[in-house]
Order: sequence, then structure tokens, then C-alpha cells
Amino acid sequence: MGILSSSVSITQYRVEGKLSEPILESVATGLKKNAVEEIDNESSDKAIGWTCFNNPFSTDFNQSPFLIGTHLVFSMRIDKKSIPSKIVQKHYTLEMTKKLAKSGRDFLSRTEKKEIKDHVIHLLNLRIPATPNIYDLIWNYESNTLWFFSNLKGANEELETLFTRSFKLKLIRLFPYTMAALTSPLSDVEKDALSQFTPTRFTE
Repeated sequence: MGILSSSVSITQYRVEGKLSEPILESVATGLKKNAVEEIDNESSDKAIGWTCFNNPFSTDFNQSPFLIGTHLVFSMRIDKKSIPSKIVQKHYTLEMTKKLAKSGRDFLSRTEKKEIKDHVIHLLNLRIPATPNIYDLIWNYESNTLWFFSNLKGANEELETLFTRSFKLKLIRLFPYTMAALTSPLSDVEKDALSQFTPTRFTE
């Protein structure tokens, strides 16, 4: 989901830790080392990495500046290949038939069947294009806040892992409890009381 979409979902994070100086060089290094890899014509079925905000199919961060004012703006891209099970079954059956005919046997071992299936999936992954999913983010490094334009569980988990690997910083998802604990001017006594709160069930 993109910043410029007509409707958006946003997850807010607090960024824990400090970037190494100079900041922009540290960010650029993290982006380039963890840029998304193209997997079309490759056997991989999934790729996750950073890409440019203004051109999500480019990872040339030198040509596409990621700094806007005091905000860092770039995107996470998840490319996936999805092969319909009926297609896999079709080619698997065809390859099994060829193998049986060539061997002159009436059956194949479990190991042989697995090898054939793995080979079929490998060949199909080479031929099928990956479907890209793009998620924009805005990072204000001065206030240690980040807005991620998705609230999908899988996308958020991938972001948190990729962000830590890229910048050696931790993302803490903000919701009412964490916002009260981390960003509100509470006293130590009030923070202790907050830690004793338990969720309220509104449905039976």
C-alpha cells in the first residue's frame, strides 16, 4: 500500500537505538545491502528488500534520493511466486509418467517422487514471474518515529525483521499501551500501575 493511495492503513513505530554517523551514509548502506533482488528467471519463490519510493522497480538509491526534509522515505517490496497446485500436479504427473516409461518399472520410490516434484517446482519457478507487493514508509530520524503504510500482520513482521537487519535498530509497534509507556510523561509510580493493567474483554 502506498503513501499516495486514496485510502491507507498505517502502523506507527518507535525506533529504538541510534544510527551511526554520518546518518545518511549509514541509511544508504543499509538500503543498498538489503535491496530487493529480482527473482524473475530465478528458482527462488520469494524476495524481500528495500526499493525506491518514487520508482518501486528500481534499487538505485543514488538516482532516487530517499531524504525529504528530515524524513527518510523509501519502500519495502515483497515479491512472491505462486504456482497453482493444479499446474504443479499436471507437470508432476507428466514427469512421473516419463520416468516410469524410461525405467520400465511400475512404481517409483518416495525419494524419486520427491525429487521429481522438487524438479518440477524448480522449473516452473524459472518460468513464472513474481508478483510484487509494495509498502511505503516514512521515517523521521530526528523524532525516532516511523510510519509504515500497512497493518497486515505478515508485512509488519517482515518489516521489523528487515529493518533490524539493515540498520541494527529495533522497531517497537505503537498502540495505546506502548504509547502510554514510551511516549507519555508518566511518573515511575504511574508506569508501575500501567504495567499491572490487563486487557478488557468486550465480547463473551
